[in-house]
Formats: sequence, structure tokens, C-alpha cells
Amino acid sequence: MKRLTHIAADGRAQMVDVSNKSLSARTAIASGRIALARETVDLVRKNEIAKGDVIVTARIAGIQAAKKTAHLIPLCHTIPLSDVKIDIELSTDAANVTCTARTVAQTGVEMEALTGVSVALLTIYDMCKAVDKGMIIGDVRLRKKTKSDLPGRE
Repeated sequence: MKRLTHIAADGRAQMVDVSNKSLSARTAIASGRIALARETVDLVRKNEIAKGDVIVTARIAGIQAAKKTAHLIPLCHTIPLSDVKIDIELSTDAANVTCTARTVAQTGVEMEALTGVSVALLTIYDMCKAVDKGMIIGDVRLRKKTKSDLPGRE
């Protein structure tokens, strides 16, 4: 059985030491959804939510959140993000959010992608709560992660 890397031998929480790991290009893709009333989706599409443009605001909030992940998750490393994309697709009864985060670092970028998705969804919730009391956030998950060595490095 694997041991938890954030737990020291004496049981204390610890940050994982990645100083001996080499830099690699890493990508993580996370997704989630928020169920919305059809009327709410129509208001969002028409940009008629009183708080403003839901899609633009949620996209910016998700990007900002991904950049602040290490400040929100106690044992997360601060990593330089090369790129963060938030894609939001409206269906008839939901908003589906995908966050793609990229870095060149010694550790992965999964938490940044998951944080970006989560905050984008929470922003949609906040902006639509006055008109939709039945929203449900769910299915937040890591969909894919990749790691590739950088050319000319071992």
C-alpha cells in the first residue's frame, strides 16, 4: 500500500520535498458542472443576469483562483503557471466548466485545474443565486494529467 506523501513518519502534515525532481512540462484538465433552471440558462445566454456577464466573470474568477491555489490549499507548492484556460459551455439545463492548466515545474498542476473549475462554478452560483434557488454543483474531477520531459534534460 502506498503511503500518503503529505504525512511524515511521525504523523505530522508536511509539504512534499520536490527539490530533487527535475523540471517537466505538465498539463492537467479538470471539469465540473452546475445544474441550472432552463430559465436561468436563457438569462445567462442573453446576458440578463443583474450582476453582469456570468460567463466572462466566471472565466476570470477561475483563472485568478488557479493562480492563487497555493494560498488556498495549505500543502500545495507554488508553481509558475504557463497557461490557464477556462471553457464554459451552456446546455439547456447546466453550465459545464473545463479548466486546462499548464506549467513547467517539479510537481503537477492538478490542484490548480481543480481550483479553477471549482471557483468558476462557485462564481456562476453566486451570480445566479437571486434567480435560481435549485442550482447544484457537481461532478468536479480531474479528467487528465500529463507529464513530459523537457528536451535536452534528463
